[in-house]
Amino acid sequence: MRERIQTYKNTLILGLIALPLGLAIGAIDALFGRVLLALTAFRTEHVFYLLPFLGFVGVVIVWCYQKVGGTSSKGMTLLFEAGHGVTQDIPLRLIPLVMVSTWLTHLFGGSAGREGVAVQIGGTLAHSIGKRLPIPNAGRQLLITGMAAGFAGLFRTPIAATFFALEVLTAGALEYSALFPALVASFTASACSGLLGLEKFTVALTDQVAFSAPLVGKLLLFGLLFGIVGGLFACTLHKLKALFAQHLPNPLLRIFLFGAIVSGFSLLCWEGRYSGLGTNLIAMSFDSGSFSWDFALKFAFTVVTLAAGFQGGEVTPLFSIGASLGVLLGTLFGLPTAFVAALGYAAVFGSASNTLLAPMLIGGEVFGFAYLPYFFVVCAMAYLCNGSNCIYPLQKGR
Repeated sequence: MRERIQTYKNTLILGLIALPLGLAIGAIDALFGRVLLALTAFRTEHVFYLLPFLGFVGVVIVWCYQKVGGTSSKGMTLLFEAGHGVTQDIPLRLIPLVMVSTWLTHLFGGSAGREGVAVQIGGTLAHSIGKRLPIPNAGRQLLITGMAAGFAGLFRTPIAATFFALEVLTAGALEYSALFPALVASFTASACSGLLGLEKFTVALTDQVAFSAPLVGKLLLFGLLFGIVGGLFACTLHKLKALFAQHLPNPLLRIFLFGAIVSGFSLLCWEGRYSGLGTNLIAMSFDSGSFSWDFALKFAFTVVTLAAGFQGGEVTPLFSIGASLGVLLGTLFGLPTAFVAALGYAAVFGSASNTLLAPMLIGGEVFGFAYLPYFFVVCAMAYLCNGSNCIYPLQKGR
């Protein structure tokens, strides 16, 4: 009984710490996100003046990490090492480095995301506090709490963010001990970033799709295809990183060369259509503006950009890949394209991150919980069919 009471006390203490932590992470997320959106708008208006310099900017990014970054260059890998007890140190300088390098990547046309930055910000800040507390496992629990807050503050989806952080370190397992502080920090960070002007992306689906045997068959097929694409994305990303490092071991030369290649093809492909986050492709998916090849080209541009060494994340590009593929599948199978795009938005992310609950919940938070049964079928199938691949190489396998 005494041990149980002490456990409750520790959980309450961590929950109280999570409140100011969520405020701080939400504020940083708002700064990062709003600057990133402003830079994206600026790049779109000056694409011919900025994209040709992506390779040169990549050299600056790598040079800065080499000179002052230390272990910060590991990025998300460092958070997973801390979560699994391999390391106890995540340097705070990671936060400004990853923010500025991601801003530069997007300003000059790299195809990358943003969630990796937000999760690193939250995890780093929270872990720096947790490792100093005289509470068993506080470092790991607050690391998860910070990861959840970082995701929630950026995307404003606190429920999905909580379960993403709880399940991403180890596939098929949930860190329930961090549930309460993660929920507190997630909702706080989401509210804070919202008050500071960071808007939430939502789409109000209006399609009425009745469950039937033929529909369930189509949903299972969609889940299979989304799962394959997500798993292939993760697998391709890891293999390209290894291949690029093997044949071009000098990271400065590597990022310059592939930065130049990405910038050149980006200009040729509709003047930067596949640069940046991919939010333009997401908007087109719900506004009848997609091309049937959008998902494949966004896939290619993103894996090359990230494998070359540019900073950012994978999740928003995965959203755009899934939504664009969903439009294609909806057209081929005679279903409302916005409905299938929403399914792809969630399921490809879930497949690539090897998570099950987070994609279902993000589907509900973004598109409406009335569609949760559809997200359940498709995301579960995608999870089963991704080949156990994950964009985060240190995720423990199921």
